[in-house]
Amino acid sequence: MTLLKSAKPALAEAAAGAGTAVGKAKAEPDAQLGRRTMWGPAFALPHGLGLAFFTLLPIVVSLVISLFNWPLLGTPKFLGFENYLRLFNDPIFGQVVRNTVLFVILYVPLNLVVSLGLAAWLTPRIKGRHIFRVIFFIPSITPVVANVVVWRMLYQPGGFIDGTLQSATGVSAPNFLGDEHWAMMAIVVMSVWQGFGYNMLVFSAALDAVPENLTEAAAIDGANAWTIFWRIKLKLISPSIFFGTMMTLITSFQVFAQPFILTKGGPGSATSTIVLYIYNQGFQFHQLGLASAAAWILFVIILGVTAVQFLGQRKWVHYDA
Repeated sequence: MTLLKSAKPALAEAAAGAGTAVGKAKAEPDAQLGRRTMWGPAFALPHGLGLAFFTLLPIVVSLVISLFNWPLLGTPKFLGFENYLRLFNDPIFGQVVRNTVLFVILYVPLNLVVSLGLAAWLTPRIKGRHIFRVIFFIPSITPVVANVVVWRMLYQPGGFIDGTLQSATGVSAPNFLGDEHWAMMAIVVMSVWQGFGYNMLVFSAALDAVPENLTEAAAIDGANAWTIFWRIKLKLISPSIFFGTMMTLITSFQVFAQPFILTKGGPGSATSTIVLYIYNQGFQFHQLGLASAAAWILFVIILGVTAVQFLGQRKWVHYDA
């Protein structure tokens, strides 16, 4: 009995010590987890500040400026939505919007067809396919200004195209950059050459990921190469095509360097685009309010086109193999 009485405090003390140890063991991982979760916001803070000050804040400021008559030098005057009404009633801005839409309609399908066709051609059976990939991708990583300057020398009268055509046929080439019927197509051709390489790599990688057992089974069943590509491969790479289409659409609405360097928006306003119009209003005519309003109209256009594409993807994009 004496031993039992003396053992009870010892057992109680041991149990309390064990409970304290368990509590400490549970508390240590919780404390470590708390310290780890604190590092996440700390590492994200620099990027968050950069996003806030260099992206979100300028967006809000541009929206505010669009409601003012805001000259580059002078006192701003609040106008409300007058800048937007002025743009909607401006025939030049209407022409600029039509030019941009025309560029998108011509450029996007050509870019996708050329890039998808070359991606389908660059199968593993092609010797040196990696070299061809590099060659086709080089224009995409070359500065666009350098590419445009080279193409301007090709297009101009007496340039490479005109000189070659005169030597071969004795007929002069059209004035590609000075004729309103040729200027936009000249910009589109140059832009396709500049931009197809990125989509080509995306589509080529997607085609390489198509399971061979599906294509082999279709070939055994008697399907030819065109049927295999159209009925099997094209559906399996539809998410990549959707991605390429979306990115190409967004960038094509923002085309600037090509018309700015090749034609300055001319002849007349035949090749002036929305971004070029924004640049001219903001930095040539010093009308920051009007330029900001045009930029927000462009944003709404891109947002609407993107929303339509996302709604329509359900009918043709297949995410399940």
